[in-house]
Amino acid sequence: MEIDNSAVESESKEESMKDGSVGGFESLDRLLRSSLKPEVFQALSRLILGLNCGGLVERRALPDLSLTLSSQHDFDLQAFCFHAEKEQLRPPRVVRVGVIQNHIALPTTSPFMEQKMAIMQKVKPMIDAAGAAGVNILCLQEAWTMPFAFCTREKRWCEFAEPIDGESTQFLQEFAQKYNMVIISPILERDMNHGETIWNTAVVIGNHGNIIGIHRKNHIPRVGDFNESTYYMEGNTGHPVFETVFGKIAINICYGRHHPLNWLAFGLNGAEIVFNPSATVGALSEPMWPIEARNAAIANSYFVASINRVGTEVFPNPFTSGDGKPQHSDFGHFYGSSYISAPDSSCTPSLSRHRDGLLVSDMDLNLCRQLKDKWGFRMTARYDMYSDLLSRYSNAEFTPQVTVDPLLQKKS
Repeated sequence: MEIDNSAVESESKEESMKDGSVGGFESLDRLLRSSLKPEVFQALSRLILGLNCGGLVERRALPDLSLTLSSQHDFDLQAFCFHAEKEQLRPPRVVRVGVIQNHIALPTTSPFMEQKMAIMQKVKPMIDAAGAAGVNILCLQEAWTMPFAFCTREKRWCEFAEPIDGESTQFLQEFAQKYNMVIISPILERDMNHGETIWNTAVVIGNHGNIIGIHRKNHIPRVGDFNESTYYMEGNTGHPVFETVFGKIAINICYGRHHPLNWLAFGLNGAEIVFNPSATVGALSEPMWPIEARNAAIANSYFVASINRVGTEVFPNPFTSGDGKPQHSDFGHFYGSSYISAPDSSCTPSLSRHRDGLLVSDMDLNLCRQLKDKWGFRMTARYDMYSDLLSRYSNAEFTPQVTVDPLLQKKS
C-alpha cells in the first residue's frame, strides 16, 4: 500500500496548529528524542543545544513532592544544570532558578476578579513545586494575572492594573517568605503616585517577602495587534540590576529582547541572570524565539531565562489590526517553549508548547566571569566609538558615515 505523504503531513500540520504541538509532541526536543536513534539524537542535541563544559546540559532529579504536584495538576516539569569550570580562588556560586508558564484559567468573558483569582490558584501548585525543589529565584510570565488583552485595544482591561503592593504582590510575598525565594512578578501596574498612570512592570519580591524594587518595560511594540501603547508607554526605570542574596538579576520584559542595546545595558550594570517574561505567538515571532535570548547570553556573558505564556485566549469582541486581515477574536497560539540559556552558548530544551510548565535549572554563576575572561568581549568592545556614533545619531542633523563610490556619481 502506498502512503500519501502529503495527506499525512497536512493532517499532522492541522493537528499541530489545533493543539499547539509539534506533530503531536510537546516540543522539538521530545519529537527528536522519540524519532531518532540515541546516538543520532545526542549528536543533533550538541548542534542544537550546545555544550556546557564539554558535555550536554545535564538533567536534574527533583523531589517527589514536586513530581507529585506536576502529575496532579498536569503541568510540564523539567530540571537541568549548568556547570562552570572549577576555580582555585573562588568556590562555586550555584543558584537554582525557576520559570513558570501557564494558560489563563477561565474564559475572558468571566468576571475580572474571578479570572484573576483563578489564575492565582492555577499557579499556586507550580510555585509550591518550585519551593519544594529548592528554587532560589522564580519568575512568572508577562502580565501573569490577566489575559493578554492588549491586542484588543479595549480600555476595560485596564481594570486588571494594580498598585505595586496590590493583591498579586501580597499573594506572592507569602510564598517568598515560606520558601526563602526571590520572586519576579510581571504585572500591569497602576501608578497611584502619578495620576494612576499604567505601566507594564516587573515587581521584584525579596526572599523575606520585602519589595526590593521594580522595572518597567522599556520597549513597547507597535506591530499589528501588539500595539500596546494603547495601555502603557515606554518605562522610566532605565536598566536596573537587583542585587539579591542569590545573585544580581535583571528583567528584560518581552519586546525588549528584540533590542540588542537593551540586553547590553543590563550587562553593563552587572547582571548575572536576566529574565525575559514574554507573551508571544507563533506566527509573529517563533523563528526568533530560540535565537535572541541565547545570543544575548553569549554576547553579554550572563544567563538568560526566557518565559512565554501558553494557550489561545479568545476575547468576546472581535478586533482587527489595521493590516487588511479579517477581524478575529484571538491573537493566536502562545507557544510556551520557555527555556534557559548560558553564556557559553548552551541552553536547555524548552518546556511544552501547549501545557503549563515549571522549568528548574541550577546554574553556577562563576561561568559568567569565566566566559568574559575567555572571549574578552568587554575588553575588546569599543564603547567610546559606539558612544560617539550614538551621540551623533541622536542629533537631528545626523549624517550617516557612508563613502560613495565616485564611479556611481559619474554614472548618475
